[in-house]
Amino acid sequence: MPRASADVIVGADGLARCFWCGSDAEYVAYHDDEWGMPVTEDVRLFEKICLEGFQSGLSWLTILRKREAFRRAFSGFDPAKVARFGARDVARLLADPGIVRHRGKIEAAIGNARRALELADEFGSIAAFVWRFEPAGGSRPARITRATLARLGPAPEAAALSKALKRRGFAFVGPTTAYAFMQAMGLVNDHVESCAFRSRAVSARRRVGLPPQIDQP
Repeated sequence: MPRASADVIVGADGLARCFWCGSDAEYVAYHDDEWGMPVTEDVRLFEKICLEGFQSGLSWLTILRKREAFRRAFSGFDPAKVARFGARDVARLLADPGIVRHRGKIEAAIGNARRALELADEFGSIAAFVWRFEPAGGSRPARITRATLARLGPAPEAAALSKALKRRGFAFVGPTTAYAFMQAMGLVNDHVESCAFRSRAVSARRRVGLPPQIDQP
């Protein structure tokens, strides 16, 4: 059985997971099945942009536990539907105890939906835009550890993604938020080397077909 260390915790199932994972069943499932797996579906990418914005100042576990309520409240995060939200929807969302009731973040999500549709019109899809910011092969350390991640900080591409989104009118998309988005959606694989799920994310990235790349940012 693997041994716990600064890099990993070992679950009751004997599997080593990234140090941040904890023991909450919902968080463990998110780590195992979602975090770091490459995503190219526009609805999921838009959802994550929104939820990362709502997370600002909160823990991801808080948002994760509210995710289904968020999905119901925001029409499954279909950007075409969210873009049509108006004042009545804002009032409805501010009264919804299942989500984070923060007017600025709610209005940002609605505005971001409109900007996301513009991105899709310009680049063919949201995915075609955001995947332009995947770090080039070989630019990341070959071996990822907790100490390595602490030393590296957010990837430079996260700052570039943040800047590009802000330039197009997105809100609540600072560099730290952009980097968390990149980690979660598989643009970078920050599962630590001794995590049992790192190799799964590596294999998934090799298999996934990415949208056509337009120009480098």
